[in-house]
Amino acid sequence: MVYKTRNVCSREIHFDVKDHKLTNLQYIGGCSGNTQGIARLVEGMDISEVIRRLEGTRCGFKPTSCPDQLALALKEYEKTVSADR
Repeated sequence: MVYKTRNVCSREIHFDVKDHKLTNLQYIGGCSGNTQGIARLVEGMDISEVIRRLEGTRCGFKPTSCPDQLALALKEYEKTVSADR
């Protein structure tokens, strides 16, 4: 899936989900070290757990962050999967 981010340095988030687990996470743009770190930490994690841990994370005075955008992307993914059933 490709998710267009909003109000953060990264432009997009690319990821796959297999058996409700997050795989192949890649941020396009943003702070390279931070986004690579996030990707390594959540690789293989259940997407519900990723959402629980990252949702609401803020970057400075911004109302969102790259981790929060990932949580939003995963919530959108869940809606898409539910709609397809």
